[in-house]
Amino acid sequence: MSVWDAITGRKNKSTQSAPPAPAPTPTPTEPHHVSSLYDPSTPQGVDAFLGSSSFADPSQLHPLAGLDKDTLDYITLEEGTIATPGTQAGLPSRGFTDDLCYGTGITYLTGLSIGGAWGLQEGLRRSVDQPPKLRINSVLNSITRRGPFLGNSAGVVAICYNFFNLGFSTLRGGKQDALNTVAAGVLSGMVFKSTRGLRTMMISGGIVGSIAGMWAITKRTIFHATGQDNELKSL
Repeated sequence: MSVWDAITGRKNKSTQSAPPAPAPTPTPTEPHHVSSLYDPSTPQGVDAFLGSSSFADPSQLHPLAGLDKDTLDYITLEEGTIATPGTQAGLPSRGFTDDLCYGTGITYLTGLSIGGAWGLQEGLRRSVDQPPKLRINSVLNSITRRGPFLGNSAGVVAICYNFFNLGFSTLRGGKQDALNTVAAGVLSGMVFKSTRGLRTMMISGGIVGSIAGMWAITKRTIFHATGQDNELKSL
């Protein structure tokens, strides 16, 4: 294209655009394959949709599903091994840890209850002829003072008793009888009051030893028959 043609706007024949090429005709394609599992003409529900999955049977979702019940081993506890060797008590006990935990806990709760009743009686007695608010305050103060004191004291004595009882049983070759119970109670009471003098130690040892002896007699008379019944059933 010359300069004159550019000024006058004359178009060159060689620059004229060629006619557009015809668009290619689309070739016919095969129809999409419709799965035989789903038919649009037939209404289907959730049950038909989940029929082939494992969610159709809720029992298959259990963690123990598929296990053979005949060959499955269960944890069993024989009645003869519950009681401590050398005793035939009806109270379940599997050794020193059970006696230490359960015995200490029960003793603490018993002392706490007795101390709370003692504080209640003391608070009501001291607050006679007082206004209701002052009487309630006096009762609560007495309960919170006597209850924890007696509960904590009983818990400490129970811990000492279990350790002494274990020591006597070990020295005697694993034998447990009333002698171990009474001796452990006497020593526990003496250790508990060991800072108060010899006289106080003897009194405390006698009190705790008497309570331990009463417990040994109760265990022998009441729970011994239950232990014999369990032994006969196990045979």
